[in-house]
Amino acid sequence: MNVLAINGSPHEKGCTYTAISLVAEELKKQGIETEIVSVGVKPVQGCIACGKCKDTGRCIFDDMVNTCLEKMEKADGIIIGSPVYYSGISGQMKSFLDRFFYAGPDLRFKVGLAVTSLRRSGGVDTYHQLNNFFGLAQVITVPSVYWNVIHGTSPDETMQDLEGVQMMRTLGQNMAWLMKAVDQAKQTSPLPEQEKRIFTNFIR
Repeated sequence: MNVLAINGSPHEKGCTYTAISLVAEELKKQGIETEIVSVGVKPVQGCIACGKCKDTGRCIFDDMVNTCLEKMEKADGIIIGSPVYYSGISGQMKSFLDRFFYAGPDLRFKVGLAVTSLRRSGGVDTYHQLNNFFGLAQVITVPSVYWNVIHGTSPDETMQDLEGVQMMRTLGQNMAWLMKAVDQAKQTSPLPEQEKRIFTNFIR
C-alpha cells in the first residue's frame, strides 16, 4: 500500500514537510510507503474552468497536476498539507487543488488526511479549507486527538510542539489502521452504487 502526499509549502523541507514526514514515519512502520510531492516551490496555474478535464481526465495545463493525477491512480491514500497564509492555504496549493480535484481523480472511499503548519493563528480555518476538498471527493478522513495543526516557524521549532508532534504520530497510526480496514472491507463488500449527480442552482 502507498500514499501520495502533497506539500503545498514554498519551503520544500520546511514545517509542512516536517509534519507530513512525521505521519509518513508511522505509516512506514506499518509497511506503507509515502511519496511526498512539493507543489509550492514554483508558480502553479489556476483553474480556468474550461471543462476539458471532464473529457480527458487530465488538465489542459500539462504540469505537476497531471503528474500527480497519474500517481494518484496507484495510491491507496492521500495527504494534503499547507502552511497558513492569511488564515487559508497557500496560493500555489489552492491553484493545485482546484485543478487536481476538479479533474476528477477517483478518490471515492480512499483514505485521506490534511495537515497545516503555522506560526500562531489561522490553523483551524486552513485545516477546514483543506478538508472541503475531501468532502466533495468522498474521501474517508482520518481522525486524530485534536485538529491537525502543528506550530513553529522552522522545522526545529515544529519538533518542539510536542502536542502537535504527537498528533502527527497519531494520524500516521490511525491512517495505517484505517487504510488496512478499508482495504479489507472493499474485498468483502461492494462500494455503494452512485446515483447520477444532480446539479441545481437557485437563480430563477
